[in-house]
Amino acid sequence: MNIAIVGASGAVGQELLKVLSERHFPLDSLHLFGSKRSAGRKYEFNNQEIRIEELQHGEQFRDTDIVFTSAGACVSKEYAEDITRYGAIMIDNSSAFRMESDVPLVVPEVNPNDAFHHPRNIIANPNCTTIQMVVALQAIEQLSHIRRVHVATYQAASGAGAAAMQELEEQYRQVLNGEPVVTDKFAYQLAYNLIPQIDVFTQNDYTKEEMKMYHETRKIMHSDIEVSATCVRVPSLRAHSESIWVETEQPISPEQAKEAFRNAKGCILMDDPSQKIYPMPLYLSGKDEVFIGRVRADITHQKGLSFWCVSDQIRKGAALNAVQIAELLIS
Repeated sequence: MNIAIVGASGAVGQELLKVLSERHFPLDSLHLFGSKRSAGRKYEFNNQEIRIEELQHGEQFRDTDIVFTSAGACVSKEYAEDITRYGAIMIDNSSAFRMESDVPLVVPEVNPNDAFHHPRNIIANPNCTTIQMVVALQAIEQLSHIRRVHVATYQAASGAGAAAMQELEEQYRQVLNGEPVVTDKFAYQLAYNLIPQIDVFTQNDYTKEEMKMYHETRKIMHSDIEVSATCVRVPSLRAHSESIWVETEQPISPEQAKEAFRNAKGCILMDDPSQKIYPMPLYLSGKDEVFIGRVRADITHQKGLSFWCVSDQIRKGAALNAVQIAELLIS
């Protein structure tokens, strides 16, 4: 099993290295690729030092079985043919192919069988906010079909990359030292602030990030589910949080929902209001699962439920989900 990572020096690329090692992924060789700027950097993997090669058109992937790509949609589109030409499966973490009809969009806890139908040898990794939400929704869907979802996201700086995480930390330092605050990765200062915009606005005044949650959820769940999202950037570092309201066809009690979450693959229930136990991003960064709490009946709707969920954006929202897809393929 010969594996490659494109975009190895980025936040997700680095997390891919960790996840592959931690999960003892069965590989014979690992090649790292990046831009001309990152070529030559060396990273340790399983006590071996691997040097990043410059990504180029040609035959770099001739003997490769699985390629994880996390270098942005433009790079994925430009190099997809090079990567897949000789039979390698491309597991892509960008938005390049997610809504293409002949490219499966996979979350292993929800639609694992879709991973085996990849006519273009490309499998898309969903958007991070969608991944954690559908893992939670799948538990409810097993009890009753979900008609409608309203979700507000509280997205960490990590969603904008490693440089954005560094910028947030630097902004806090600048504010505390009374220095001018420098903004580059965000439209506004994020430290001590919330920014109610992620990605650009579309014609309906929803952002692209919000519309991704609508379209991707329907594709992954093979459902007519309706999703309305408001996506907000918050000054936490790397775990996303979501406040979710669902309307189901049949009434579901909070007790039924909690039991479903407790037994659902990839979920951990953290829900004891009397002891102030609920998921928080500060304490759940670096974890694999989707953590769920604040499960309660909606007091305005007989068939409504509300809950809160938190998951590490770089792990389950990106690197871990991609590796789980690869594990499906080789299982």
